[in-house]
Amino acid sequence: MKTLPLIWTLLLSLFAFNAQAAFNTYQFDDPEKQKRFDYLINELRCTVCQNQTIADSNASLAKDLRDKVYKMVQEGKNEQQVKDFMSERFTDFVLYRPPVKKSTYPLYAGPFIMLGLGIIFLVIYIRKRTQSPTVEIDEHEHQRIKAMLQEEHKENTHD
Repeated sequence: MKTLPLIWTLLLSLFAFNAQAAFNTYQFDDPEKQKRFDYLINELRCTVCQNQTIADSNASLAKDLRDKVYKMVQEGKNEQQVKDFMSERFTDFVLYRPPVKKSTYPLYAGPFIMLGLGIIFLVIYIRKRTQSPTVEIDEHEHQRIKAMLQEEHKENTHD
């Protein structure tokens, strides 16, 4: 019975070792290149996972992209050159902060347009709700309602 916890510990440690093995360690001769690499892999989106950076993703494509970024950084490419290469290959979707241009206008303007439309619809809705319809009543109807209210008031005061 005492061997069961030991077996579980060994199995869990094997899984932990496999999870660590998924990420390569990259060696840099210059700390500036290390900073550039770290920045870039956190700025590029994994096109398979879509909501993860290539630094966070375990997908094989993300590993390939990390390797390519490493190679380009080692070759002396700057951040913009690496981003341009990735953009040409995978479109601007690969960038977490795509540049402002005609194809990305909806991306940047969309939230403001939706907010504006929401405010307009909210104002229209509130105006319609607050405007009470006016009903014209003649003098005879007015007197009848007044009499009914007085009668109800008398009944409530006698209780």
